[in-house]
Amino acid sequence: MSVANSKKMRVVIAEDDKISRRVLEASLTEWGYDVTAVADGKEALELLCGENAPRLAVLDWMMPGIEGVEVCRKIRERGEQPYVYVLLLSARTEKKDMLAGLKAGADDYLTKPFDTHELRARIFAGERILRLQDELIGTQGALQFQATHDVLTGLLNRGAILRDVTRELTRARRENTSVGLILVDIDHFKAVNDRYGHLTGDAILHGVALRMSGLLRAYDSIGRYGGEEFLVLAPSSDAEGSMQFAERLRAGVESATYETEAGPLRLTLSLGVAISNPEEAPNAQPLVQAADAALYRAKGAGRNRIVLATPDDLVGQLASTSRLQPLSHT
Repeated sequence: MSVANSKKMRVVIAEDDKISRRVLEASLTEWGYDVTAVADGKEALELLCGENAPRLAVLDWMMPGIEGVEVCRKIRERGEQPYVYVLLLSARTEKKDMLAGLKAGADDYLTKPFDTHELRARIFAGERILRLQDELIGTQGALQFQATHDVLTGLLNRGAILRDVTRELTRARRENTSVGLILVDIDHFKAVNDRYGHLTGDAILHGVALRMSGLLRAYDSIGRYGGEEFLVLAPSSDAEGSMQFAERLRAGVESATYETEAGPLRLTLSLGVAISNPEEAPNAQPLVQAADAALYRAKGAGRNRIVLATPDDLVGQLASTSRLQPLSHT
């Protein structure tokens, strides 16, 4: 086992010969692995297809029940992650047998009787490949998160939340349901930045985002739309439900105190709500702009309130071909 990584990697050994199984188990245990040894392919397959399955497998080709090469095939047929690295053991020495084993899904092939030093090297190579794969998957996940999330708030970014809106509008049209869209703006945010500085403003953005995220239902989505504006997606929601949801957001943010370097601050929100028409094409732009028009009226009426977009708002935006731009309502 790698000295740099103290976590033991789990290994399944499937070998019907009792003496060979004990030798393999003793060797791998000595090398630092967490070993489970079984006597046939059926037991091995159950372990490798179970929850939290071992990642390394040493399988004898010839076993009762299910042969090792068939275990390989069944593992690869799943096509699931995490990947299982399989070393196939066999007394068959012809190249065509080795090729058949590799074609069935084995990652490596070792003929019996084998040299323990060679076995150790093959096992170490398999472990190294698995750890490199895990690192690559982790890096890909981090890059994907960075590409779809806002750095400051941790919410979906503008592009990602708009993609969610379009996807949900498509589903809603197919199922003949409506979608609620809520455009949220922090009241007097520019004054906060001007008076207390941008670090305090950043703390406010993060705190409000965290507060609203805690008020969402499991199937809702929220993203930072731009500046101090947030976009909330309420699937399968009509006007009444969306307005109640918006009020929960407004009241929840207003009731909280936000700790900053400038001291505790209280905030309010203005919100514009728009409801989709399932008969219209699934286009996020007019719905967001209708919500924006409602938000503008909420600001003009004194802030700290919710306004529902009118049918005229949505009709007007459907007729518009202007590009979607974030508006400032501070």
